[in-house]
Amino acid sequence: MKQLLSILFWSIIAAAFIGPGTVTTAASAGAAHGHALLWALGFSVVATLVLMEAATRLTIVSGRNLAEAIRERFSRGPSGILVLLLVLGAIVVGNAAYEAGNILGAVAGVQLGFALPSATVTLVIGAIAGALLWAGTPRTVAHVLSITVGAMGVAFLVTAVGLRPDPAAIAGGLLVPSSPPGSALLILALVGTTVVPYNLFLGSGLAEGHRLREVRFGLAVAVLLGGLVSMGVLVVGTAVEGPFTFEGLGEALSLRLGPWAGVLLAIGLFAAGFSSATTAPLAAAVTARGLFEDGSGRWSDGAWRYRAVWGGILLVGVAFGVAGVRPIPAIILAQALNGVLLPFAAVFLLIAVNDGRLMRGSALNGPLSNGLMILVTAVTVVLGGAGVLRAAFTTAGAGTPDEALVLGAGILVCLLLAWPVTRELLRRRGLLPDPADP
Repeated sequence: MKQLLSILFWSIIAAAFIGPGTVTTAASAGAAHGHALLWALGFSVVATLVLMEAATRLTIVSGRNLAEAIRERFSRGPSGILVLLLVLGAIVVGNAAYEAGNILGAVAGVQLGFALPSATVTLVIGAIAGALLWAGTPRTVAHVLSITVGAMGVAFLVTAVGLRPDPAAIAGGLLVPSSPPGSALLILALVGTTVVPYNLFLGSGLAEGHRLREVRFGLAVAVLLGGLVSMGVLVVGTAVEGPFTFEGLGEALSLRLGPWAGVLLAIGLFAAGFSSATTAPLAAAVTARGLFEDGSGRWSDGAWRYRAVWGGILLVGVAFGVAGVRPIPAIILAQALNGVLLPFAAVFLLIAVNDGRLMRGSALNGPLSNGLMILVTAVTVVLGGAGVLRAAFTTAGAGTPDEALVLGAGILVCLLLAWPVTRELLRRRGLLPDPADP
């Protein structure tokens, strides 16, 4: 029973990363390249597990969640203020910017099945999400959203199976990495839409008071199931011929499988949008609490500060949703901030779980864990560079950056960071003297 409850609780992570953006990206990948990019989603699942396990282990063993650990490490001077602004900007401002897309995605799902006014649907979705966040603790929200995630999984996976994909093509796409012409940025997008920084702060904040063994089990099952759903979305996307749209996908599925497939697509898209529309404000509130909580209880679940954060983000999303637009300048800023925060958080986690002063005994990273984390961290640096470059090109009106430029910039940053990070790891492991020690 405990294991089932753990899976239900940690399904909130799957609810967070499978949003309308993930559905759009995965389905577009299927429409453009068939099953060839399934391996990118497979790697995304591994990367998410590696980073999420490190973030939750940090919380359980050290007693500090990720936000608190960052606050403690960068608590003084200009660097502390810059880090605080980075985390707040990327998580709070970023989630506010993306919230409109989450809500509009849920609205699009409803409108695939029913001809209802978008403004009315937006207000209803916002009201339901707000009531859930107001009435429930994070644990209650997680359990309720597990039902939504279940509906989303059934919708996409049943539809994917109904298409009767070639098992050999699926196995080849999953196990043999390939990069068809013009797919490099789409591969980065598939990884980036799954390995999102706010999930690290959300998962770390929610791990308080849990046992490490139970967290590892629940988190592993929930993330693996979430990855399976994302792969199902990619397979569903292969039904589209030509430019991808949700309407076009719905028509293609209805023609090939019958009206029931279009209904399942609507349910899946709504569930993806609603779950992310609820978890994004929650993640922002949990992160803000980690950055500002001083033990006084002023950031408890029912405190006005905590509710003001998630309420403000939800209201911004609803307002833009009613207007039917997305806040493009804020989204561009969020892309840039997340492009910096994701590699920063990954590097910080890599160093923290190798710090004998924070992690006790077997909780320290071993060689295998370090190897996986270093690989994942290197990929997050490339993702971060892609996000920053994309934001810069969009701001300058220059369109999408060249694939070679993105990859080259990411590799260069990896090389520049390699030695300083390695040196810091050796210091934390006690293999090099630490200048901070007396």
